[in-house]
Amino acid sequence: MPVLPRGIKSIAFAISLALAAPAFATPAEDLAALLDEHWQWSLTQDPTLATMVGDRRYDDRLGDYSLEAADRQTADNKRFLARLDAIPDAGLSEADKVNRLILRRNLVEAIEGNGFGQRMMLFSSFYSPWQSLAGLGEMTSFRNAEDYRNYLKRLASFPAINETLIGITRKAVAGGYVQACVTLGGLEGSIRGVIPADPTRSRLYAPFAGPRPGTVSEADWTALQAEAKTLLSQTLAPAFARAADYVAKDYMPRCAQSVSVSSQPDGAKYYAYRVRAETTTDLTPEQIHKIGLDEVARIDAEMVEVAKSAGFADKAAFVRKLRTDPAYYAKTPEELMSAAARIAKTIDGKMPGYFHKLPRLPYGIREIPAEIAEGTTTAYYNPGSPDTGIAGFYYVNTSKLDQRPLYELPALTLHEAVPGHHNQIALQQELDLPPLRKYLAHFTAFVEGWALYTEVLGFDMGLYDTPEKHYGRLSYEMWRACRLVVDTGIHAKGWTKQQAVDFMLEHTALSAANIDAEVNRYISWPGQALGYKIGEIRIRELRARAEKALGERFDLRGFHDTVIGQGSVPLDVLERQVDDWIAVEKAKAAN
Repeated sequence: MPVLPRGIKSIAFAISLALAAPAFATPAEDLAALLDEHWQWSLTQDPTLATMVGDRRYDDRLGDYSLEAADRQTADNKRFLARLDAIPDAGLSEADKVNRLILRRNLVEAIEGNGFGQRMMLFSSFYSPWQSLAGLGEMTSFRNAEDYRNYLKRLASFPAINETLIGITRKAVAGGYVQACVTLGGLEGSIRGVIPADPTRSRLYAPFAGPRPGTVSEADWTALQAEAKTLLSQTLAPAFARAADYVAKDYMPRCAQSVSVSSQPDGAKYYAYRVRAETTTDLTPEQIHKIGLDEVARIDAEMVEVAKSAGFADKAAFVRKLRTDPAYYAKTPEELMSAAARIAKTIDGKMPGYFHKLPRLPYGIREIPAEIAEGTTTAYYNPGSPDTGIAGFYYVNTSKLDQRPLYELPALTLHEAVPGHHNQIALQQELDLPPLRKYLAHFTAFVEGWALYTEVLGFDMGLYDTPEKHYGRLSYEMWRACRLVVDTGIHAKGWTKQQAVDFMLEHTALSAANIDAEVNRYISWPGQALGYKIGEIRIRELRARAEKALGERFDLRGFHDTVIGQGSVPLDVLERQVDDWIAVEKAKAAN
């Protein structure tokens, strides 16, 4: 599952920062000042980000979601960009040149993105602002009574934000920026389900559901719990019901029949933008479609061989057994979670053999919340925060157990937990880098490309010890290769949803439920799924280059440390970093 910002996405708060740059003696000093100013500005724009990184100045607010705020933010970004472009590369270190490049890319993409009407599309089959709020407590550390009061202030501010969200969505509908009908089956329920009839069962109430913290008096705790119950039942429940009613009565009747974003105003141009942003390349949709078809053919040949090794005449017969044999499926959520946890701990014990440096921050395992489970992906990862004492979490989908095969768990766990998302993101948070690089640099092609690359490490770890598990790994790789074909097919080549589903049914062993949820995701979140395979292909190519150049001196742990040792970067920057590492290793050999 993709690694998304699952906290509240604040657009902008009205600010009065002075954006005029003072004069500095060197370009390096000028860049350092600009990076710091941009970071402080970013914290005012996204108060929940500030909380997550340990800055508690804005703990009582959520942010400004309005389109006007987005336009003010874009105006600020343009001024930041003008200042950045005035700083010459001459005199900057290689590290600062990368800092400059990443800040520039972030600014340019943010400015361009705000120019599309699709900015008013606030939800997909995978995310929504209502679900983001539901997870806020999980992303917040609570030290004392004031922290709980600030959390309640944030919740109390949401009804006004809710009206803004509905207002923006009405404008989106009027402008023709509407999600496809086929992707929206679970949206209403995902909103209503956040606050059940008993508010103490809501995820929003979770911070008050445990034992009283020692830093909070008994009287304060009782009062805080009572206030939380009242706020949820009398203020937030009506707001969530209003949003769900709007979706059911106003939005759904106006949803789009077309599944392609290209059918929207400026849709083809928007899709091209999304492709560039998610892959950090200049590849066209047509080129990516061809890469996908080539990868599908390559992986398919491997699948045939594995099916034969399992004693089946062909791949189709093996897949039928994999999809229908009850032995491959957990009977209870607890059985599935136990199997995932066991694999996770097995991998943990093997990690030192693949990395010189490991993160200090641990990770846990949780079930995906029930109100979104049936319509979302099979698993995902939520980053933690070493600054606030919150662990990362690997979320596993325990709905539709007959669609969650156990033989997929090794590849899934490698990707979402370690060595995939948790290992890479937790290390990035510890690096000696500007905050921009630690917290705001999230290039899908790098982050998801790395996680997909790590799935193949399961062979050396001994995790794919049966043909079923081997095939499950291939099915997961095929899944990502199919994304290149299906995403571009839908948004650039006029494919229907059924064409996309049929293509994935033919080429993967994924269950029908997983395929339906995944195709809905590609329809409603154009381009995001392209980064996985494009990034993984590049990392594989770089490893092959290093192995060839270094021969017996190739150090797999050193290569892995190099790839993730500078945080998330565009693929062209990663290539330069690996080439530099190869040069250093060659120089060591020469000495």
